[in-house]
Amino acid sequence: MAEDERAEDEQYLVQRARRGETAAFEVLVRRYAPFVYNLALRTLNQPGEAEEVAQEAFARAWQGLPRFRAEAAFSTWLYRIVTNLCYNRLPGLKRELAALEPEESPPALEEARPVEARLLAEELGTRLRLAIDELPAQYRLLITLRHLQKMSYSDIAEVTSLPLGTVKTGIHRARHLLRQSLEQYLETDHV
Repeated sequence: MAEDERAEDEQYLVQRARRGETAAFEVLVRRYAPFVYNLALRTLNQPGEAEEVAQEAFARAWQGLPRFRAEAAFSTWLYRIVTNLCYNRLPGLKRELAALEPEESPPALEEARPVEARLLAEELGTRLRLAIDELPAQYRLLITLRHLQKMSYSDIAEVTSLPLGTVKTGIHRARHLLRQSLEQYLETDHV
């Protein structure tokens, strides 16, 4: 399904769900459940808590649909719900994210070299997932939103309620930490 068709389909499903059609909402749940769970899991690092957050996020989305203004995509709104629930579970997370001061001159964005794209070998892919799990929670959240959920920087800023510069800085620092972790791994001749 093309991007435009998927967005149109999503809007149609959201409109139907807002009218109380549970079948339309169930389609949205099936579509976004893996993303919601993975975002919660990457942020919280606890499968049981991630499952609880995912369930609560969909319950809140269903209850909040009448107030959903569709100014952003449904997925962005849903990820914001998940992020807020994660903030509730990790009270220091929002403070840690807010403490990421934007650098004076923003780093060059590495759009052409996302971390996952450079890792072709399965062993390195496994190591990358482990390295992401070892990141501090604020960096796990940002990396998950950017690279695993494929969100734009502006959408991440909206979801996390952070300034765009802070999001860019946090992602840059997370990539740096991942790069360091992977370089250490490669230096020990694991490849």
